[in-house]
Amino acid sequence: MHTESRLSFPRSFIWGVATSAFQIEGGADAAGKGPSIWDDFCRLPGVIQDGSDGRSACEHLRLWEEDLDLLVHLGVDAYRFSISWPRIQALGSGPFNEAGFDFYERLINGMVARGLKPYLTLNHWDLPSALQAHGGWENRETVQHFVTYACEVARRFGDRVVSICTHNEPWVMAYLGHESGVFAPGIRNRSSAMQVAHHLLLSHGLAVKAMRDQGCKSQLGIVLNMAPVHPATASLEDQARARLDDGTGLRWYLEPLLLGAYPADAWAHCGPDAPKVQAQDMAHIQAPLDFLGINYYTRNVTSADAPWNAKALGLEVTDMDWEVYPQGLTELLLRLHQDYDLPPLLITENGAAYADRVEQGEVHDTDRQSYLARHMEALSQAMQKGVRVDAYFVWSLLDNFEWAFGYSKRFGIVRVDYETQKRTLKDSALWYRSFLQMQHSMRAKD
Repeated sequence: MHTESRLSFPRSFIWGVATSAFQIEGGADAAGKGPSIWDDFCRLPGVIQDGSDGRSACEHLRLWEEDLDLLVHLGVDAYRFSISWPRIQALGSGPFNEAGFDFYERLINGMVARGLKPYLTLNHWDLPSALQAHGGWENRETVQHFVTYACEVARRFGDRVVSICTHNEPWVMAYLGHESGVFAPGIRNRSSAMQVAHHLLLSHGLAVKAMRDQGCKSQLGIVLNMAPVHPATASLEDQARARLDDGTGLRWYLEPLLLGAYPADAWAHCGPDAPKVQAQDMAHIQAPLDFLGINYYTRNVTSADAPWNAKALGLEVTDMDWEVYPQGLTELLLRLHQDYDLPPLLITENGAAYADRVEQGEVHDTDRQSYLARHMEALSQAMQKGVRVDAYFVWSLLDNFEWAFGYSKRFGIVRVDYETQKRTLKDSALWYRSFLQMQHSMRAKD
């Protein structure tokens, strides 16, 4: 646990934590907020592991000042958060809700007053239900509604937030929400998923251009979940499967943004499910990026036969049964650096769920502490080899509503007692605070 002493980061490097609106805010019906697809999804029988929902979550809508004070106590530079679209525009179109905007006005001003840098995300999966009733992201009209929403947020907050991210992990919205159906809105249709993926990318590009055209000063970009893809064995079948998974997962989202085209192998694999692409769509998607956010948790090991199981093989895993594989972050960053002309990168999410135990009011989460330290070391190694990364955000500040797992999984460095809403800094939070104190001390000596 002494890896932090070997780490080297530039003086300008940004350290932060991240959350998302639906997972922490609560206030499902507060002050004119409309329902989202996740509110609807939670009401379906059997889709949330513990039968819970996000109606209360961490009550951040009420406790936001306490949570911002926690950030100051931790010593982070920045806070990555998301706006709930249906909180500020109940129907996803039409009039905006001033009461909803007032909450985010106070939240952002509270960050600025405390010396925290706000990093804003527009879409962390909670699409207004009213838009889903008309086809959601599969309907091209939703693209323009998103652009209108993005421009209004940028108009109001672009003078104070450091960056605006259009979408968080479009792969999750497209595949988990529309092909496997395990996330909202729970659709299981491959053709739908492909069209949703395209419309998400298109709405990103059009929103970036529109926000720039109206003079937004914030850095503009998008966040993708990415991981190196490894074949489970050396067989030709597994190697071919790994290449295809890399194409349909990583390159399907990255290459339109950077190269203006879908990867040929992944497009061919779509067959009749390929999305409908109109003239100029790809040019719009390729709007210049001020940053590219990367969410990294583990590698992807794929097999043409039975699913690969890290836990069954005796490998170190988190409470999500995800393999702990920090070297994959170094590998991923070096690969991207070699293969593409990149904008500045941000590690926008990195963290782990563990089955924490409270012992005399304390949480000794040494596994999470080790996970974070080793991934920071992996990040440092990539940067020392020439990869430009400007920021790192721990996922997550708080234990929260973990989507289809409900409250059964805890990712926070701060424990939340959901009955009392008491916040308790885990040992990982105390370690992160000490690490940041050391980083800030090194800055002061430069």
